[in-house]
Amino acid sequence: MDAADAGADSFATRRTVDGTTYLQRLLSAGLLISTGVDGLYGRSEMFEDVVERVSDLIGDWGAEKEVEVIRFPPVMSRQVLEESGYWSNFPDQLGAVFSFHGDERRHQRLLKCLDKQEDWTEDVHPTKIVLTPVACYPVYPVMAARGRLPESGRLVDIFSYCCRHEPSSEPERMLMFRQREFVRMGTAAQVLAFREDWIEHAEAMMRLLQLPASIGVANDAFFGRGGKILADSQREQHLKFELLVPGINPYKVTACGSFNYHLDRFSSLWKIYTDSGEIAHTGCCGFGLERVALSLFKHHGLNTAHWPRGVRTVLWGNDHA
Repeated sequence: MDAADAGADSFATRRTVDGTTYLQRLLSAGLLISTGVDGLYGRSEMFEDVVERVSDLIGDWGAEKEVEVIRFPPVMSRQVLEESGYWSNFPDQLGAVFSFHGDERRHQRLLKCLDKQEDWTEDVHPTKIVLTPVACYPVYPVMAARGRLPESGRLVDIFSYCCRHEPSSEPERMLMFRQREFVRMGTAAQVLAFREDWIEHAEAMMRLLQLPASIGVANDAFFGRGGKILADSQREQHLKFELLVPGINPYKVTACGSFNYHLDRFSSLWKIYTDSGEIAHTGCCGFGLERVALSLFKHHGLNTAHWPRGVRTVLWGNDHA
């Protein structure tokens, strides 16, 4: 272990004497920039550089594979999200886009309300778009419109900003964050093999980044009284695994990635068929890029120049190690 490695270890394990939180240290260092809204931050050049390098590292898994790269904006069709069942399962996290729909008279009313600091939302109504909550959602109807999958299925590389309305002072729980995902469509065997390969690859990736991590069975945070039934079923069937990293939050591990098997749920909704005419199965493996970056800054220090040589080599290559 070189001096940088030793310094990183002590940084990750020591407690701050002055009692400052990790979020306060990130803000003080300028890595995150406050906007006055809990969970909504600007990012510094250094933070963005790490996010981009992590995204590239994740994307390297697709090298020399038959992968289609698709990029969607951070908003999506409201109709598609309604069809997906998101409203039923996660209504508390949804972010919809509203716009003014009034005439000149209503506009004057709105301006008066703003001047008087009164409610101005009467003439603001939902549009046809919502903020994207999960990067892979827009891809399924696109694939369905193409007709049957090829015999080998399809593999898609997805990246998007996502929004989930759960304001928090915990730095890992951001309102707007980025996901890098790979989506697999095909037979059950193809999707399960894809997920197993990604779990192994993710564990190896964490070792290269010198982050303590484990894989655990998980469930989504379904809403309402019926949510526990859905969550229990998801766990019992081992449909969702998460990549768990300690350190960001002192009270719990943080899920930095997930490995999901959807069975035929999305394919049944949007009619995605295999080459033989059967309903396809789908799965996705994705990472929260900000959460991986936060883990790196937590365990290796707030200045990337002082990170362990091996980690710098993985992210920036030998020239910057």
